[in-house]
Amino acid sequence: MSAGAMNITGMITPVGLPAGSRRSAAMAGFTPEFYFRKAIDNSRLVKVVDPRRRRELRMFSASVAALFVLMMFYAWQHFSAIEYGYRIEQQKSDRDRLVEVNRRLKLEEASLRDPGRIDALARQMGLESPQPGQVVRLETDHAGEPVIAQVSTVAVIPAQ
Repeated sequence: MSAGAMNITGMITPVGLPAGSRRSAAMAGFTPEFYFRKAIDNSRLVKVVDPRRRRELRMFSASVAALFVLMMFYAWQHFSAIEYGYRIEQQKSDRDRLVEVNRRLKLEEASLRDPGRIDALARQMGLESPQPGQVVRLETDHAGEPVIAQVSTVAVIPAQ
């Protein structure tokens, strides 16, 4: 097609026929409808900037950004609270487990300190009860505590 030729597209529709009617085309009158394609060139148009519209868009954008920041802050706090709740529950379960381990260790210590058990182990190793006179008691201080060590004066002889 040449550049100056017009594209004509058309459609012929019957006039006065109700929808679904099957009359023949000869009996009905036809009205042709033609559509002409028109090329519109808007490349030379310049859009004028509207300062009021720009200010409205900036205010709207700032409002949406502030709302987004507030929602993110709320979500951060909410999820942090949930995370801290999980941590607290984990530490409570760890504490309960450690309390149970501590209780078992105390029971084991008590069973190991049983004098009957210690006496039986000592007899298996060939140890006997002390004979009279084998036990030496430490002197007691005035406060009733045993004396473990005493300080005495030391005489220094000068070197010659």
